[in-house]
Amino acid sequence: MRDVNADSQRVTAGSPGPTSANPAPAPGLEPAPGLAPAPGPAPALGPAPALGPAPAPGPVRRLGVPLAVLAAVAAAFAYVGAVDPNQPGHYPVCPLLRYAGIYCPGCGGLRSAHAFVHGDFAAALHDNAAAVAGYLAFAVVWTVWACRAARGRPPRLEPRPAHLWALGGLLLAFTVVRNLPFGGLLHP
Repeated sequence: MRDVNADSQRVTAGSPGPTSANPAPAPGLEPAPGLAPAPGPAPALGPAPALGPAPAPGPVRRLGVPLAVLAAVAAAFAYVGAVDPNQPGHYPVCPLLRYAGIYCPGCGGLRSAHAFVHGDFAAALHDNAAAVAGYLAFAVVWTVWACRAARGRPPRLEPRPAHLWALGGLLLAFTVVRNLPFGGLLHP
């Protein structure tokens, strides 16, 4: 860090030296009448102490975000498990089903989650097989994320565009088949 006072007092050959400790303020920046001009520059405090790299967070701190996400998902499943979506009036009806009569990929997802929480896996698959696949995929991705976080490694989930297109294609095929007459097994 440079010494500010030394730089302002430096005189080069052929140039006039400093005329006063408080040079005249720039035009338009004069102090208000009755006020003293601003003092000169503050004295330099010396170089800042060198700080080493911050210590690496421990495993408990590294697991904070994955555990918070797990807690939020568990709270959502607990709520759906406690408030039965099979009873009318607890949750809104899917607008696509209400107005177009078409099952979207999410139709039956709440009933599937309710059955899943209560251990009725056959009913969960019947209500929405894609949702059950999503629950299992979340469990795998979360486990990998938590293990990497505990070891201090960053999460690496970088799906390629082909993977995203394949997932979209599977959801589209699921939606089309569940709305066809022979897709009755996939109706919620």
